Amino acid sequence: MDNNNNLEEKVTESNDKSNNNSENNKIGSDFMQGVRPTAIKILNRFERSDSYVEKLIDKAIKEGNFNEMDKALLTELVYGVIRWKAKLDYVLVGFYFGDYLKCLNVVKNAMRIALYQIMFLDRVPLYAAVNESVEYVKRIQGEKTAGIVNAVLRNIARNIDNIRYPEREEDLVYHLAVMYSYPRWIVKRWLEYFGETNAEKMLFTSNRKPYITLRVNTYKTTTEYVENELKKLNVPFFVSPYYSNSLVLRNPRFNVTASDLFTQGYVTIQDTSATLAVLLANPKPGQLVYDLCAAPGGKSFVLSELMQNTGKIIAVDKYPSKLRFIEEGAQRLGLSNIEIQSGDAMNIKFDEPADIVFLDVPCSGLGTIAKNPDIKWKREREDIYKLAEIQKKILANAVQNVKVGGVIVYSTCTTEPEENEQNIKWFLNEFPNFRLDPAEKYIQEKLCEQGFLKTLPFKHYIDGAFAARLIRME
Repeated sequence: MDNNNNLEEKVTESNDKSNNNSENNKIGSDFMQGVRPTAIKILNRFERSDSYVEKLIDKAIKEGNFNEMDKALLTELVYGVIRWKAKLDYVLVGFYFGDYLKCLNVVKNAMRIALYQIMFLDRVPLYAAVNESVEYVKRIQGEKTAGIVNAVLRNIARNIDNIRYPEREEDLVYHLAVMYSYPRWIVKRWLEYFGETNAEKMLFTSNRKPYITLRVNTYKTTTEYVENELKKLNVPFFVSPYYSNSLVLRNPRFNVTASDLFTQGYVTIQDTSATLAVLLANPKPGQLVYDLCAAPGGKSFVLSELMQNTGKIIAVDKYPSKLRFIEEGAQRLGLSNIEIQSGDAMNIKFDEPADIVFLDVPCSGLGTIAKNPDIKWKREREDIYKLAEIQKKILANAVQNVKVGGVIVYSTCTTEPEENEQNIKWFLNEFPNFRLDPAEKYIQEKLCEQGFLKTLPFKHYIDGAFAARLIRME
């Protein structure tokens, strides 16, 4: 099981503090504002809305009175339950008195929070894992339901080593879906695409907690300076093997966005896979670039830095409300060659054709499950095919916005062939005046396959991503 050793000391300390506070305030109104009750409320909201869990956590932290340990525990509990929901539910179904699936979400999430701690946080005392969930249910649903929850959780704790899971030999898809906590459709798809061994590696790796990666803003500073500052702060890191200006942090406790490195615009948070797609674009100073699906701006910023803040980048997004993120990020990073514009990548037209049209298209995001475990439960199989059609329309529209000799870079953060290789095959058939420019010319060969940038979590230990560089010949 995914025991979270690197957080255990912090979590245990916060558990002890939270439990002591809980015992002192069981009859006080502030109990419901504690870490575990807040985690339950976030999970309730997550299940009844389309909100991203990251935004729900951020909102709760801003509204709550949490110290750094509390914030770490809150994040751990919410992401942990979402990451392992299917496995938690499998256990709860087997132990619940009656039909667990008919329970109210508030009761399910209270039990999931407690069970996650029992199963995955070894050093959390049983009373700390169980008591506050029981108390929460008592306040919301009354003594009777709380008594059932208490009995179920303690029964599981007594029998945790004797739980029987689905047998691999009887039903491989079901076994992997439960053991790694995924919807069956994803498991089935990855088994067909990757084969059994690599599919299981993909399931396992996508459940690991991701490192935080800092990309150095080389327009403002140097990687050497950032490395020295991190050493002064005693923040352990290593240099990405794929891009020397990306530094991977080993310390999850370091609050990047509150650091001077971040506020002064010396670094930004970006997975190496996202940076690689921009390296494939190979932008040059003075060029004209259209970034047609730009928000929140991460790839526009890399384009700008590589262009040494010269030329012009038109950063477009369909939703005007998202454009402020690009504007704010560019200002923090000291980049002035980015102009923002609202528009739909499927039909936007420009008077002047660009040197580069960059398409970081909307996609299923299945390459980023490690960072965004909620994707597992928010996506459906049909989404892949619907998104592929949107992606084709964006690609087709890009043709009229790029000059002869110019480049379209098509980029996704998914591993699914319908959104990746198959779309490029379609495009080259539809538009024979374009050719694929091999990715190996611009990035390390071990990151490439059949002329494409293609990264996989179990192979490269970064997000799964895909990109293709397409040159207009005439």
